[in-house]
Amino acid sequence: MAVLVRIPTPLRRMTNGLSQVEMDESNLSEMIDRLESNYPGFKERLLDEEGELRYFVNIYLNGEDVRFLDGLGTTAKSGDEISIVPAVAGG
Repeated sequence: MAVLVRIPTPLRRMTNGLSQVEMDESNLSEMIDRLESNYPGFKERLLDEEGELRYFVNIYLNGEDVRFLDGLGTTAKSGDEISIVPAVAGG
C-alpha cells in the first residue's frame, strides 16, 4: 500500500483529470518532486521561489496541517493520506 495524494480540482488538469495518485515516497518534499517529474509544472503551483510552501496552499497529512508538523520534511507511511487544499478567498 502506498501514500494516497488527493489532487484538488484546480490542479487536476495537470494530472489528466486524476483526483488522486499513489506515491511510494515517504517525504513530502520527495513526493512534490515526483509529482513534478510526472506532471511538469506541478511544483511551481505548490512552492514559491525559495522552495517554501506557498501561503495560499495548505497540505495535510491525515488531516494535520504539515506546517505544524515538519513542513516539507514531513514523512508519511503506507496507508497515509496527503490532501492538497488551495486556500479559498472571497466574500
